[in-house]
Amino acid sequence: MTDLIINADLRETTGKGDARRMRRAGLLPAIIYGAGKPDLAITLNANSIGKTLNEEAFYTSMLEVNVAGKGSETVLLKDVQWEPIMDTAMHLDFMRVSSADSVTVEVPVVVVNYDKCPGDIAGGMLDMVRHVLEVTCRADSIPESVEVDCANLNIGDNIHIEDITLPEGMEVLHDANFTILNVAAPKGHEEASDDADAEDTVAEA
Repeated sequence: MTDLIINADLRETTGKGDARRMRRAGLLPAIIYGAGKPDLAITLNANSIGKTLNEEAFYTSMLEVNVAGKGSETVLLKDVQWEPIMDTAMHLDFMRVSSADSVTVEVPVVVVNYDKCPGDIAGGMLDMVRHVLEVTCRADSIPESVEVDCANLNIGDNIHIEDITLPEGMEVLHDANFTILNVAAPKGHEEASDDADAEDTVAEA
C-alpha cells in the first residue's frame, strides 16, 4: 500500500531546452527508473508537487505515480535537483520499489522530551551533530523520523548511534559509534572554567 498518489503525464521529449520550456509552462520534469524496466520520463504539475515537497513524509513514503496512458508505478523519491537561487525544484528522480524491497533512505532525527532535559533546565545547549540518519529497511516500513529522547541528559552527556533502539528490521550501517547529539555547557560556564583552569596553572607555577 502506498501513502501518496501523484498524477503525471508522459514526457515525449527530453533535454535541457525541453526541460526549461516545461518549467516555464508550470510543469516539473521527472524520471522513474529501476526494477529492470526502461526509464520513464514524466512531467508533474509544478504547483501541486511544490506543496507536497514541503511535507517531510514525501521523502520517506512509498508513492504511487499514475502516468496517463501508462498505468501506475510504485516508487520512492530518491533525489530532488534544486535551483540554488530561487530554491525551487528543477527535477525529481523516482525509483521503482515493491513493499518487501530493502531500501536505503535518509530519515530526519527528532528530539523528544527536551523540555524535561536536566541539562537544558540547568542552562545547557543542545548541539545536534546529526540531523538525518541513513537507514536501511523495508520500503513499506520507512519511519517518518527517528526519535532521540533527551529526558535524562545532563550537561556534558552525549547520545551515540548505538544508544538508540531502532525499530525491528531497521539498520544504520556504521563503522564508528558516531555522536547524534550532546548537551553542551553554556558559553559563560565554559569561559569561567577556562579562567579557573588558567588560575590553577598560575598557582601551580
